[in-house]
Amino acid sequence: MTKEATHKHTNRLIHETSPYLLQHAHNPVDWHPWGEEVLRRAKDEDKPMLLSIGYSACHWCHVMERESFENEATAKIMNEHFVCIKVDREERPDLDEIYMAATVAMNNGHGGWPMTVFLAPDQLPFYAGTYFPPEDRYGRPGFGSLLSKIAELWKTDRAALLQQGANLTEHLRRQAETIPAQAVGNEAIDQASTLLAREFDPVHGGFGGAPKFPPSTALSLLLRVHRRTGEPELLKIVRVTLDGMAKGGMYDHIGGGFARYSTDERWLVPHFEKMLYDNALLAKIYLEAYQVTKEPFYKRIAAEILDYEIREMTSPEGGFYSSTDADSEGEEGKFFVWAPDEVKAVLGEEEARRFCAYYDISPEGNWEGKNIPNTPRPLKQVASRLEVDPETLRVSLESSRIKLYEARKKRIPPGLDDKILTSWNGLVIGAMADGARILGDSRYRAAAERAADFVLKTLRTPDGRLLRTYRAGKAHLNAYLDDYANLCEGLIDLYEAGGPARYLSEAAGLAERILSDFGAEDGGGFYNTSKDHERLILRHREGYDGAVPNANATAAMALARLSSHFNREDFRKAAASAVTAYGAVIDRFARAFCKSLSVADFLLEGPIEIALVGKPGEADYEALRHELGSRYLPNRILAHLDPTVETKKQPALPLLEGKTAVNGKPAVYLCYNFTCLAPITDPSQISTALDAHHARLKTGRRSSL
Repeated sequence: MTKEATHKHTNRLIHETSPYLLQHAHNPVDWHPWGEEVLRRAKDEDKPMLLSIGYSACHWCHVMERESFENEATAKIMNEHFVCIKVDREERPDLDEIYMAATVAMNNGHGGWPMTVFLAPDQLPFYAGTYFPPEDRYGRPGFGSLLSKIAELWKTDRAALLQQGANLTEHLRRQAETIPAQAVGNEAIDQASTLLAREFDPVHGGFGGAPKFPPSTALSLLLRVHRRTGEPELLKIVRVTLDGMAKGGMYDHIGGGFARYSTDERWLVPHFEKMLYDNALLAKIYLEAYQVTKEPFYKRIAAEILDYEIREMTSPEGGFYSSTDADSEGEEGKFFVWAPDEVKAVLGEEEARRFCAYYDISPEGNWEGKNIPNTPRPLKQVASRLEVDPETLRVSLESSRIKLYEARKKRIPPGLDDKILTSWNGLVIGAMADGARILGDSRYRAAAERAADFVLKTLRTPDGRLLRTYRAGKAHLNAYLDDYANLCEGLIDLYEAGGPARYLSEAAGLAERILSDFGAEDGGGFYNTSKDHERLILRHREGYDGAVPNANATAAMALARLSSHFNREDFRKAAASAVTAYGAVIDRFARAFCKSLSVADFLLEGPIEIALVGKPGEADYEALRHELGSRYLPNRILAHLDPTVETKKQPALPLLEGKTAVNGKPAVYLCYNFTCLAPITDPSQISTALDAHHARLKTGRRSSL
C-alpha cells in the first residue's frame, strides 16, 4: 500500500474521538467508523462488511491488531474484498449487543472481544467469531485464510451466505420478543441465593472456576437475603469472596483499584486492565460489607478504590475516564509487577525484606518469573516470622506502599482511555455518594457533585436528552438506556448523601425520559435504545446482568426509589412491570437476574422512609447522619431538610411535609408508607428503632409482585 493510500484511509478515523478508534487510525486497513456513509458504500460497491468491535483496554484486541491489522498482506485482502468497519463497543453498545448475540449464536454460546463479524450490505450477519490468529492455531482458522474463504464464497455462493444471515437475524428477532409477564417473588430471590451458594468456591471465594470476574451484583443480592433471613452461610460467601479478591493480585496493592478479572481461580493473576465500572461497583459492595460487618479492612479497600478513581481517573472537567490498558511497552502487566531488587532499590534492605515477605515477592516470582503483589498470609503470621510487632509491620507496609507508588509513577504507564461515558460516570457518582454517606468523607461527595454537574451540563442536548460519550471537547452519540438508568440512580444516591435537592429533581426528569423514550408498547421491559434511535436490524432489550447490572433492572430500581420519594404510583408500577416482564426467564435462570431480584426485594418489602431535619455541619446533625450511614439499609429512601433555609428553596417531597426540628435540635423521622414514629434526637436510639422496624417488616412483606 502506498503512503498516499495510507494517508487517505487514515483520515477516515483520524477525526474520531474514541481512543480505541484512534489506535487503529494508522493501520494499513481502510477502516471506517459505523455510519450512513460506510453502509451506503457497501451497497454501492456490492461488498460484504467486516465489522470489528473491541475496546481500548482489551488485550486480545491489541494482539489481533499487531498480528493482522498491521500486516500489509492481510490489510490488502481486507481492503480489496471488504468494507471494513471499526467500532468501540463502549461507545456503541447497541451494535455490540446485536452482533454479540449473533456471535454467541454462531459459536455454541461463546463470545468475546475482539469481535469479528461479517455482514451483508443490509447489515445482516452471516459469519462471526472473536479473536482469529494470523495462521491456523488454537483450533481456530487463520485470519488470512478465513478472509479469502469468505471473499470466495461471496462470489460463488452468495445466496447461501445471505440465507444464513436472514435465518440468524430472524432468530435474533425472535429472541428479542417478549413473553407474557409472570410474577416475581421471594421464592425467586431465595432460589438465586441457593444457586449462588451451590456454585460458591469455599476455598478462594467467587463462583465457579477460572477465569473469575468480580461478582459485585450477586454479592449485593446475597447481603439483602442475609439481612432478611439471617442465614450465616450467605454472609460467609460474601466475606470469603471479598477477602479473596482484595488479598489477591487482581487488586492493585500499590495504587488501589481492581483489574478487570482473574485468569486463575485464586484471584492471583489478572488481566491487568482496570475498568471504571468494575471499580465503582466494587467500591459499593465493599462499603455495604463494611456496614454489615464493621470490618475495617472493607472500609480501607472501599476508600482506596475511591481514592484511586479521584487521583488517577478524574478529568480536569470533573468527569471520570473509562479505563487503563493491560499492556505497557507492549507487554502485559509490565507496569504492575516487581522483582525483589526493584523493591530493594526503592525501600532499602530491611524495609524491602518486610514488604516482600508480606506481599509474596520472591526471586523465583509468582507469575512468569515476575511478582504480582498479593497477600496470601495474615499480617500477624508474617510479623511473627519477621519477629516484629504487627502494628510496626502495618505502619512499615503503609509507608512502603507510598514510596513504591511514587517509584512506579516513573515507569511508562499503561494507555489511558480518556473518554467519559455517561453510564459509567453514573455508577461512579453513586459509589462516591455512598462513600460520603457511609464513611463521612466530604471529598467523595464533592467528587460526585463535580462529575454530576459536568455530565448534566456537557453530555446533554438543548432539549434535555443525554449524550453517550465525551472526549477532547466533543460530546456526541445518542444515550442508551444504561446512560439514563445509571445516571438516574447515581443522582438519587447523591441526593441521599446530602447533595442538593436539584439532583433528585434531575433524576425524576431522567425517569420521565426513560418511560417516554425507552418504554415498550407491549408492556415488556425497557428497550436499550430510544424510540428515535438509528434504525438497526432489531431493537434490543434484555433483562439479565452482564459485567454491569442490567440496564432494565437499574431503571426499575431508580423508578422504585423515586416512586417513594415523590409518591408516584406510575413509577412504582413501571418498576414492577420491568421486573415481571422477565418473570418466566427469572423462574428458570434466577442466578442471572440479581439486579432485577434486588428491585423485587425493594418493592416486596417497601422502603423505610427516613427524614433527616437539621443544619448540615452542626455536631448534633452530623452525629445523626453518621449513625444512619453506619447502618446497612438497602431498602430505604432518605430525604433531608434544613430548617434554616427558606421554605420555597426546599424540595416539595411528601416525606418532608410537616417535619421540623425538635425544640431546636436536629431530628430523624423513621416512617413507612408515610406514617412516622416519634422523632429521634439521640443517635443512640436510632439502632433500636431501626431493629424494631425491621422486625415489623418481616411480617408485612408481600410474597410477590
